[in-house]
Order: sequence, then structure tokens, then C-alpha cells
Amino acid sequence: MTSPEPSARTADLDAARSATSNKVFYGWWMVLAAAGLQVIQGATLGQAFGAYVVVLREEFGWSKTILSAASSLREMEAGVLGPIQGVLLSRYGPRRIAQLGLIIFAIGFVLFSRVQDVPQFFGAFLIMSVGASMSGYLTLTYSMVQWFEKRRATALSLTAAGGAIGGLLVRVTVLSMENFGWRQTAVFSAILLLVIGLPLSQFIRWRPVDHGLHIDGIAPEADAIEQRTSTGAMISADGTRDFTLKEAMRTRQFWFVGFGHGSALFIVAALNVHLISHLHESLGFTLGFAATLSLTLPLLFLVGTLLGGPIGDRFSKRWVAVGCMWAHAIAIIGLAYVTTVPLVLAFATLHGLAWGLRGPQMAAIRADYFGRTHFATILGVSNALIIIGTISGPIIAGFVYDVTGSYRIGFNILAVLATAGSLFFILAPAPKRPQAEVAPAA
Repeated sequence: MTSPEPSARTADLDAARSATSNKVFYGWWMVLAAAGLQVIQGATLGQAFGAYVVVLREEFGWSKTILSAASSLREMEAGVLGPIQGVLLSRYGPRRIAQLGLIIFAIGFVLFSRVQDVPQFFGAFLIMSVGASMSGYLTLTYSMVQWFEKRRATALSLTAAGGAIGGLLVRVTVLSMENFGWRQTAVFSAILLLVIGLPLSQFIRWRPVDHGLHIDGIAPEADAIEQRTSTGAMISADGTRDFTLKEAMRTRQFWFVGFGHGSALFIVAALNVHLISHLHESLGFTLGFAATLSLTLPLLFLVGTLLGGPIGDRFSKRWVAVGCMWAHAIAIIGLAYVTTVPLVLAFATLHGLAWGLRGPQMAAIRADYFGRTHFATILGVSNALIIIGTISGPIIAGFVYDVTGSYRIGFNILAVLATAGSLFFILAPAPKRPQAEVAPAA
């Protein structure tokens, strides 16, 4: 496992201690920085991709299939890169990976600003996706898990809130496209990643113990001082240790939590792609009004995310997830049948809140179950299960619409999948942790 050079570690230690001299735990400064990185990602690409779809289609006449394939490519890239990224995080730490990702992300945007044909588009978009993944969800989640335990869900929810805020700022990206063109907007995005993103990434640290700090900023009791096995796995006060990746994959909890998470994303991904189309083409709302209604989702996701942290820290994360799965299912069934604005808003509210409440629990429950030591690789491999929903959800809804001329049957299918997905969480109580063998004293 690679560690920072002594001089760098000393500088980091001084910075972390200085930041906590006013009694604010340094981990919260990391949360603020991570949320800022998520804001940038959401505003420049994550939530802004739909706007790029419109302008690219207008300029090049590319089909929706080609443009949708780029979105699927991004999800597949995340699934393939996840296990590799997990290993890199465990070896080099989150800050280095985040900074490399931001640079790659910026290069991708510059290349994207110069595309003239489909192969160039896919090439640039793949580079952007790799950079976004390296500087995004997995890296930032890994950081929060290392620094928080008792307030883990809260830290993860505040980090995720940045993405929701970024979604609300997409209008700024659209205004830039309207006034300066999409190519110049892509260049602006690259500059933003380097000028603001890189400085924010400087706040990211690996482990609190490397800086003379404790998890949650709370010194452990004498009998709970952190110990490690001969392989480096952390030992709990009860003599158990964290799971390795292989051990985690042998448990049903690894697979059930992954499939449950992916089941939720059938609905999340489908509505992200098709909600505006459903409101406009099926319900007859104007495109502008449909787009305005769709903005309620990131706003409510933000509210749900901020509530999800404290709720997850206080109640069973597994049962919070179960309740949210049922709410997802009810919401998409409602959206399939209602025709009035108040009812559309009611079911969109239910979906947005469920999305936000459930989100922080997905990483937190894995950390609770399997521990921090191998969290990056465990979550990275889990991405391969998650992408089943993100890729398939929009395809199911779109295919059924093409065949039947309506989203109703497709939305009902997704509701059934989400309800079935709740069973995975119900059947996944915390696994029994492996017993530790303490490393011999030096």
C-alpha cells in the first residue's frame, strides 16, 4: 500500500490539525469539498447530458439511439472501471485518484468540444466518463467511509447533496450553451474542473489516523484502540475484523444488497431519461413546462438526501431502503396513470424523496456490513451489479413505449422489479463478521 512521502504527510498532518483547531472535525471539511466536486460534476455532465443531447441532435442529426448509447457507455464504463478503481484507491489513496480523474475529465471535455463525427464523440465521451468516475462517486464515498462511522450516513448524504445542487444548476450550463455555444461551454467546463475542482480535491485525505485524528473526531475508549491483523484488516473491540473482497462475495448480503440497489435504479434511470418525454408526449404538457416539472426531482432528491443521513444514522438502513423501494414503486405507478399537475407533483415528490433517502444508505450499509479496510474494492465490484438497473431501466421503458405507444406497461414492469428488489434488502441482515487473528507484536 503506497503512502505519501514524509514531507507531504507532515504538510497534510499540519493542515488537518490546523483545520480542526477550531473544534470542527476535519472530516466535515472533506465533506464540504466532496460536495463541491459533486456540484461541478452534476452541473457540467451528470445532469447536463440531456442538454447536450438536444444540441448535438440539432447540429449533427444523430439519432436518439446513438446519443442514448453514450449514456449506456458511461454506465458500462463505471461497471468495468469500478473493481480496478477500488484497487487503485486502496493502493494510492483517494486524493491522487481524484486529482488524476479531474485532469482526465478536463481533457475529455476539451476533446469533446472538437468532435465532428460519431467515433470522435464516443472517444471523447469515454475519456470524460473515466475522469468523472475517478473523481466522483466511488472515490468520494471511499473517503467518507474512512473518516466517519457513527455519522457515516450523514456524511454520505451531505456529499451526495452536491450532485443534487449540481442538477439544479444545469440551467446555468444551458444558458452558457445558448449564449456561447455548446463547444465553448465544454471548454468552460474543463477550465472549471481544473481551476475549482483541483483545489477542492486538495482537502481530500486518506485516513484520519495518518493525520493524528480519530474516526468521527472522537477518541476511542482504551479497549477499543484500533488494531490490525497481519494482513492489515481492522479489528473491532469484539475481536472480529473487516471482510476481504472474497469473503464478502461469499455472503448473500453482498449479492442481495447489490441486486436491491440495482433494482432501485431501474426506476431512477428510467425516469431520468423518460420523464420529460412522458409528461410532454403522453400527458400533453408543453416541453418547457414538462422540463420545469422535471426539475422537482433534483430538488426533492436534495431534500431527501439531507434527511437520509440523520435517518440512516438513527434507524436501520436496511429497512429505510425497503420503505424507499416501495415508495419508488408506488410513485412510478402513479406517474403512469395520473394526468393532472397536482397528482404528477405528488408522485414526483414521493419518488424524489425516496431517491434521496435511499441513496446514502447504499454505501453506508456496505461499510457497516463489510468494514472499511476493503471497502473500495467491495463497492467497486458491486458496481457491476448496480449497472444492471441503470442500463436496463431506460431500455425497458423506451422499448415498451415503441411497441405500445405508451409508458404505462413499461412503468408497471419497473414497479414490479422495484417491489421484488425490496425483498433483497429484507433478506440481507448484517452478516456475521469473521474472527480476527491479531498481528504478532514487533
